[in-house]
Amino acid sequence: MSRVANNPVAIPQGVEVKFEEARRITVKGAKGELQHTIHDWVDVEQDEATLTFAANKERQEAVALAGTTRALVNNMVHGVSQGFERRLQLVGVGYRAQAQGQKVNLTLGFSHPVEHPVPEGISVETPSNTEIVIKGIDKQLVGEVAAKIRAYRPPEPYKGKGVRYADERVIMKEAKKK
Repeated sequence: MSRVANNPVAIPQGVEVKFEEARRITVKGAKGELQHTIHDWVDVEQDEATLTFAANKERQEAVALAGTTRALVNNMVHGVSQGFERRLQLVGVGYRAQAQGQKVNLTLGFSHPVEHPVPEGISVETPSNTEIVIKGIDKQLVGEVAAKIRAYRPPEPYKGKGVRYADERVIMKEAKKK
């Protein structure tokens, strides 16, 4: 059984946590504001600088929900105070990326350029032609945008060409022998 919910979430300086009606929690910080609805089976208590989570039913699902809620709120606190970032690399001859406002123009070896729209709350930078940096306060949204961009051309196992995460290790296959 997981014990994730037993760890309290520390609230750093400059982050404000509010509980609203209908079991809604709002976390506000220097980088922005996030909201989440807490399930009925989970109780949240706030001390001065910590949040504690507990299941209020004697069911395995309630314990799992308490741990999940704790992880989501911890990600919200981290996001509004420090933010999240995901880096992508483009590997291949002629593969390029260019950020233009709320979209990313990608040249990935197709017969046409790929234009990927960036959702509200996410910023995309291209420090070089072959590097993409995705930043935001919502961890789930940052990861989703990175996964969608990677899905256009995932790394292939023979030459390693494609879009990959900066920390991803692509296992290469040996070429066919005669």
